[in-house]
Amino acid sequence: MTTIKEIAAKSGFSPATVSRLLNNDPHLSVTPETKSKILKVANELGYFKKINNVSDLKPEIALLYRVNGNEQLQDEYFSFLRDAVNKVGKEKGIKLTFFTELNELIQQASIFQGFIGVGTAELTYKELEKLHVVLPNGVFIDINPAPELFDSVQPNLELTVQDAIKKLIAHGYDNLGYIGAESFTLDHKSQRDIREITFTEYCKTRGIKNIEVFAKGIVSVKNGYNLAKEVVNKLGKKLPDAFIIASDTLSVGVLQYFNEVGIRVPKDTAIISINNSDVVKYVSPPLTSYNIDQIALSKLAISVLLMRITNSELPQVHLTMNTNLVIRKSFN
Repeated sequence: MTTIKEIAAKSGFSPATVSRLLNNDPHLSVTPETKSKILKVANELGYFKKINNVSDLKPEIALLYRVNGNEQLQDEYFSFLRDAVNKVGKEKGIKLTFFTELNELIQQASIFQGFIGVGTAELTYKELEKLHVVLPNGVFIDINPAPELFDSVQPNLELTVQDAIKKLIAHGYDNLGYIGAESFTLDHKSQRDIREITFTEYCKTRGIKNIEVFAKGIVSVKNGYNLAKEVVNKLGKKLPDAFIIASDTLSVGVLQYFNEVGIRVPKDTAIISINNSDVVKYVSPPLTSYNIDQIALSKLAISVLLMRITNSELPQVHLTMNTNLVIRKSFN
């Protein structure tokens, strides 16, 4: 195994300085140039890959944070996720360096052993291929933009939708609706979202013949509002017994329009949403929503990244985590 002395000899710094840096000593004061040189040498010598006990690993990790800044509620979800990753990293004694620009991370990649990605706004597959060349150890949270290149940890949205359908059936509902957005590839090509596909196919397997699907556009409050308008224009007062809505952001827009036209939730139609963001407690009525445990996602992501750093030859790993339903007044 590569030793502290070997890294010190090649980098030109004392073993004490190297040891303190590699163990993330918060009281160590060194220049960025010193830090960069020591970590680059440690990477070149394979120091981090040869640590047998993952719990002893204290790597330098980059946090790549990419959101579009156009949709407050959706961006807040990723903002909370970013904060959760930082919190878990601190608890584990792992230092994370924040990046919003991919090219900047690529330029400084040699001092990091891996990265965690939150959001993919304005990223392309070609850009991620360039990142993989210089920093192949990476885990994306909540999304899976390049499964051939990087690991991912995500909420199990397929199981979430199935569970919602089961609960609605158990309450005697046999006329169900779905409101959602489209999913988009990194090359901006539209595709059906897994939540919509699961809703349609699972309703078939459960013998539910009366379904209505409204799914297009992006995840935004405005799109939720417009989709709710389409619902009313098409169906009038003959609404489904309940709607499953793909995200709280869309649900807020749906509720706005329903309230404007006098549709009473849950009396006229019930709503089950997904994400359990802070805002759902304060809308009228408060939304029943599936909770995505962002702290648990962050812990899992960091664990996967540590495994990847020490075992880089493993095939890519893609893990899903269950959600749990928080009952409020939109469905009970």
